[in-house]
Amino acid sequence: MDNAALGEASDQELLARHVAGDPDAFGELVRRHRDRLWAVALRMLGDREEAADAVQDALVSAFRAAHTFRGQSAVTTWLHRITVNACLDRARKAASRRTSPVDDAERLEQLLEPHESAEAPAERQDLHRELVAALATLPVDQRAALVLVDMQGYPVAEAARVLDVPTGTVKSRCARGRARLVPLLKHLRRDARDNSDPAGGRNRTPGASVPPATGESDPGPHGPAAVKGGGGRS
Repeated sequence: MDNAALGEASDQELLARHVAGDPDAFGELVRRHRDRLWAVALRMLGDREEAADAVQDALVSAFRAAHTFRGQSAVTTWLHRITVNACLDRARKAASRRTSPVDDAERLEQLLEPHESAEAPAERQDLHRELVAALATLPVDQRAALVLVDMQGYPVAEAARVLDVPTGTVKSRCARGRARLVPLLKHLRRDARDNSDPAGGRNRTPGASVPPATGESDPGPHGPAAVKGGGGRS
């Protein structure tokens, strides 16, 4: 199957071709979805090396378990579920070793891509650091729900399928997570009000709610043989 045909195939067709022995089909799936998988892992774990390892573990698992896919959900939902589970496993193991997966300023700096550090306003960098540090204080289940819904922009129903829990559980975890974040981020809302337009506030800086990841360019690993630390876009 040539590259053009691979690019036109659906995710489910690619997975089926992989199971049938096509050596390139799974690589095309990885190319399509790795950035979002990487973004989820990075925000859940707050550590580039841990995130890269989690995505690599997830892709290896998906590569080996592709024959078990029954089409009861979208392929992307299936991939995200495997990735989230890999992240949850690592986060729980990390919690037994330290109190927070983000425990120093250097690690927070690692979460800013070079282009963002150089070009983004200082306020955006500060908000990013504050959000990452605050997310790291949440229980991993709440963190996973907030990352999917508030940062990645998934509908609650889709996040529920990824996490394999009822929609009510996702809503509850998000509500509890947001409630815990509010006192940690309250000062950012106050700063935003102080910097707002005095004549009506139309240009007011947004508050400290967790922003979606749409448009961001976190580099992701390249697949089962990915190098630690993540890779770039193809």
